[in-house]
Amino acid sequence: MRRKVIAGNWKMNNNLTESQNLISKLIEGLGKEKTNCEVIICPPFTSLSLAASLISGSIIKLGAQNMYFEENGAYTGEISASMLLSSGCEYVILGHSERRHIFGETDDLINKKIKKALSSGLKPIFCVGETLDERESGVTNEIIKRQVYEGLNGLSEKDLDTIIIAYEPVWAIGTGKTATPNQAQEVHNFIRNLISDKFSSAAAEKIIIQYGGSVKPDNAKELLSQKDIDGALVGGACLKAESFIGIIQAA
Repeated sequence: MRRKVIAGNWKMNNNLTESQNLISKLIEGLGKEKTNCEVIICPPFTSLSLAASLISGSIIKLGAQNMYFEENGAYTGEISASMLLSSGCEYVILGHSERRHIFGETDDLINKKIKKALSSGLKPIFCVGETLDERESGVTNEIIKRQVYEGLNGLSEKDLDTIIIAYEPVWAIGTGKTATPNQAQEVHNFIRNLISDKFSSAAAEKIIIQYGGSVKPDNAKELLSQKDIDGALVGGACLKAESFIGIIQAA
């Protein structure tokens, strides 16, 4: 049975003091008890080292929100995989819709980032998803297939052991709209079948596929009970300890 993975993407929120306060509340709320799911927080770069020290010894794991595919050099404003590792990161979000649509990241660039993360020992949370126009035009599957195949181009089945895929319908991110459990399950099942076709049925059965898009405590249980939904990549609701813990408890 696949494990559940709940990850919180803080986006461009929380300075050092705010980060410390949120993490302290999370640790206090989760306590020392083991949960039946994996918990990851992805603060902004400026809070990574602080977060790593605060979560030490807890059940919480650390991820970053992005990275560049080069190791070092004249890339002003970018962060390398080795920098993330030295800050205590285990995971990194790649291909998030905001990186694609606001900053113009392409499938090819995301593929390079995934390969660099894997070769460096980071575990990618690889995001895919369609816009509202694409869904209404009936091309959701076409878009998802292109993103999955090009994002995972050149990877081996073994590489999938440390990759999480996150399906995030762009029209449901930060809008308050959520894909219905049936809509989400349908796309998750489609992604799993893509993995089966590209790699193997065994790889498809093992890979973790999260749902992201206005996940909240009151809709998390129904979403997470779907056969092919293995967790959540949480945005706004992860910025308050109570709501993030509520989603974790739902898992």
